Amino acid sequence: MQPPLLGAPVRHEWTLDPDFLTVNHGSFGATPRAVLAVQEDWRRRMQAQPTRFTQVVLPDALRAAAERLARFMGAEGKDLGFLENATVGCNAVLRSHRLQPGDEVLVLTHGYGAVRNTVRYVTELAGARMTEAAVPFPNPDADGVIAGLLAAITPRTRLVVLDHITSPSALVLPIERMVAACHERGVPVLVDGAHGPGQVGVDLPAIGADWYVGNCHKWLCAPTGSAFIWAAPDRQEGLHPVTISHGYDKGFLEEFDWTGTRDFSAFLAVPAAIDFHARLGGEALRARNVALADEATALLARRLNTEIGASGSLAGAMGVVRLPVAGDITAERARILRGRLLEAKTDAPLHVMAGSIWLRLSAHAYNEPADYERLAEVVAHVLRDAEW
Repeated sequence: MQPPLLGAPVRHEWTLDPDFLTVNHGSFGATPRAVLAVQEDWRRRMQAQPTRFTQVVLPDALRAAAERLARFMGAEGKDLGFLENATVGCNAVLRSHRLQPGDEVLVLTHGYGAVRNTVRYVTELAGARMTEAAVPFPNPDADGVIAGLLAAITPRTRLVVLDHITSPSALVLPIERMVAACHERGVPVLVDGAHGPGQVGVDLPAIGADWYVGNCHKWLCAPTGSAFIWAAPDRQEGLHPVTISHGYDKGFLEEFDWTGTRDFSAFLAVPAAIDFHARLGGEALRARNVALADEATALLARRLNTEIGASGSLAGAMGVVRLPVAGDITAERARILRGRLLEAKTDAPLHVMAGSIWLRLSAHAYNEPADYERLAEVVAHVLRDAEW
């Protein structure tokens, strides 16, 4: 079966506001109607008799969903547990890690802010410290990323936290090479794959990380609050969820499958999201989105007479473009511009990096080239009217 035409012809599959320009799938994702319907069906089944559902239906249903998600990434369900978001998974690994005074936890300069804060918290608590590996930007290459990583590992490095795809700069990092480089130095690796599943192909065994956490509610279009933690079999002992509950010390799945009452419907609808992803093309959809983002960033850079952040193998279905803003570059200026874009019914985040304000755009199935023509016009208008 041929996948459907993408762009405007499939936009009805989502409940997106037609008057709003949505080129920011990366922040929170967007769940299609078909997947929301499956989630609602699971909710109805639970509410029909909550105790029966929780004790009889849920355990097998949750494991079946985990097995389907794991297979999607080349892994086994017994090594995967569900979470609300990738940051929760990073917290679980980091807060389970025993650090001593003087130890180091290495992060990337382009690492996600919430995860960097978690590293700060656990290192300060233990008298350890957070160190940084510099990510070259703009226009990085894989060898430069690896060189920056290796230069930052020291004999005191006890754990490295790597982003599969960076959030502010939208770089698709050479994650397999990075993990291998850390392991050659004898250092375990936690991969923050918040933007991985559904944006790029994810092969967990090939990546080789000790722990990998990812979101399903972003690029895979599962319901909000669906994510996972995968742990290599030899890294599951001593790993605990953020919430300690009835399964404490009874094993990886006992602990992560039940941390207390919550809405499990988002997790149980993940197989429907995988089906939807496949219906729109699967691997072909991912390649199409990357190509569209490349076209979009090039278009915006031409219109604004500026530059893009990355190209080639380090570029994915998100991209960043430097805004031609003069004067002092501050987070407050970026916040004001972001607000004005939202007032103009345009959703595209802004980040301060490398002494400039960069606009990040996304490309998903419901986007098409005309969206970025409109984006260029809106951004140019907002910049012309900006008063500082």
